[in-house]
Order: sequence, then C-alpha cells, then structure tokens
Amino acid sequence: MSPEIEEEMDVASVDLPPRLGPVLDKRAVHEPIRRLNPRSPLTVAPDASLAEAVRIMRERHVGCVLVVEAGSGRVIGILTERDLLLKLEAADLERPVHLLMTPNPETLSPDDPIVYCLHRMSVGDYRHVPLVDAAGRAVGIVSVKDIVHYLVSFFAGDVLTLPPDPVRDEGWLRRDGA
Repeated sequence: MSPEIEEEMDVASVDLPPRLGPVLDKRAVHEPIRRLNPRSPLTVAPDASLAEAVRIMRERHVGCVLVVEAGSGRVIGILTERDLLLKLEAADLERPVHLLMTPNPETLSPDDPIVYCLHRMSVGDYRHVPLVDAAGRAVGIVSVKDIVHYLVSFFAGDVLTLPPDPVRDEGWLRRDGA
C-alpha cells in the first residue's frame, strides 16, 4: 500500500470526540410533536370581541388565539396576527372574532411526528398549528419558534456560543436594510 493511502487510513481511523447533546438525523423530525413542549392554547369564544382577542395576544405575547365552541371546546378557528393585519378595518375592534378568524384550521395531535407539522407549515404557509385531542378539543399550539428552538437544541454549542453581534459583511447589512 502506498504511504499516501496509509496516511489517509490513519487519519480516518482517529477517534473523534463524542458529540455532546442530541444528534439531528431523520429520526429527530419523526419524534412526536409533544417533544417540542407545546404551550397550552389561549382560547376565545367565536362571539368574543376582536378587542378581547387582541388584549389576550398582547398580554401573553403570542401570535394567535384558538377559537373554540362553547361547551364542547372543539377548535373551529384560529385568529392570528396575520388575520388582524390583513383583514381588520380601522377601529373595528368590537366585531366578533368569528368574522376574522381562519375557520377550520388544520390541526394535529401532540403524538403526530414533528415532520407532519413542518410539512403543514411549509405547504400552508402557517406559523401556528393547533394541537387537538381525539374529540377535536384544543390541547396545545405549536409555532415556528418552537420548531426553531428544537432545531437549535441540536446545535446548541454552535448557535448559543456566537458573539452577540457577529461581524457582518456589506451584503448582510444591505439585506437587513441597515
């Protein structure tokens, strides 16, 4: 065997330090959504005022509320920041939520794989997916932010140790509008 090949084999056989933390692979996105530790949903009745829904969203710093039927607790809609931005007429916050909500949102179970949630968000251009039980009652909500935090956990050493203001080239500055 040539010395070059032997050297490459020696380098290839060097033990690498064990990876700390979880490993991102195909199995990771097939974990159940409950692994994301989804938040409890904030809910409103269909006849609640938009002002009430906006107040809840502001106080809790969230981007959506689920609209649920009284009694059954079934999810019948979702009201998001985007709904308010695109559909709300000026100073009309006394209208009932059901007039602006997205009706019959796509939902998932906490036991569905994360990859299903990613697919729904990507194809439907959603930032939030309600989680429901077998009876359709709200049990949680998953946001894009939850998935980003999950993915960061696989690269915590790489992402969380970055300096607060990394050096950026001129292209980055122009893209950010600075």
